Amino acid sequence: MESVETATGTAEPAPRRGYHHGGLREALIEAGVALARTGGPDAVVLRAASRAAGVSHNAAYRHFADHEDLIAAVGERCMHHLGRLMLERAARATAPDPATRAADRLEAIGRAYVDFALTEPGWFRTAFSGASPGGKRLCATEPEPPTAESTEVAEAADRDVRADPGTDPYLILGAALDDLVEAGAMPAEHRPGAQYAAWSAVHGLSALLVDGPLRTLPPAEVESATHTVLAVVGRGLVTPPPPAG
Repeated sequence: MESVETATGTAEPAPRRGYHHGGLREALIEAGVALARTGGPDAVVLRAASRAAGVSHNAAYRHFADHEDLIAAVGERCMHHLGRLMLERAARATAPDPATRAADRLEAIGRAYVDFALTEPGWFRTAFSGASPGGKRLCATEPEPPTAESTEVAEAADRDVRADPGTDPYLILGAALDDLVEAGAMPAEHRPGAQYAAWSAVHGLSALLVDGPLRTLPPAEVESATHTVLAVVGRGLVTPPPPAG
C-alpha cells in the first residue's frame, strides 16, 4: 500500500482504492484522514470517503451513522498522530539529572503540540472539531457524585495511565507533570489542575497561530512566541534550582 509522510516522520497509509473483506471501516477512516489532512473536518464527508475507498455511499452507513460519526473516528486518529509526535519528542530528552530530564520532556511535548498544529493544521482542526461517536457534539454535562466504587476504579485507572498513557495527549501531559513531581522538579501542591493550565496555554497559542490573529506572524516571531509561552508554563510549574554556593 502506498504511504504518505506524517508530521511524526513516520509513514501513514494512503487511502485505499478498494478494500479487503471486513476492512471497510478502516478503509473509510484512512480515506477520512487523507481528506482531513488537506481540508480539515469540513472535508471529511461520507460520500468523499466512500469514493476514495472505492465503495458505494450507502455501504459507508453500515459503519458510520452519519458524517459526524466519521469525523469523530478520523479525529481520534488525528489525535493519535499528535500524541505519537509528543511521545517521540519526549523520548529525545535524556539529561542524566531526573529533574532536568522531566522539565525538558514537558517542554518537548509542548513544542511538539505547537509544531503539529503548524505542520498539520488539517489534522489539528479535525482532532479538536468536537465531534463524538453517534453524531453528537461533545458538551459539558453535570457530573455524577462519586461513589466509593467509582473512586476506587478511577484510582486504579489513574495508576494504569501513569504506567502507560498511550497516545492520548491529555494523558501524556498528565504523566509528564507526574514525572516532574516525582523528580522533585515541581512541588506536589502545584500538581492538582496543572494539566489544565499547561494545556490551555499551549493549545491557545496553537489555535491562535493556526486560525487566529497570530496566523500571519513571521517564522522568527512564531518561534519567539512558542519559546515564551513554554517558558512561562515552565516557570509556573517547575521549582527553580537552589542558588549556587
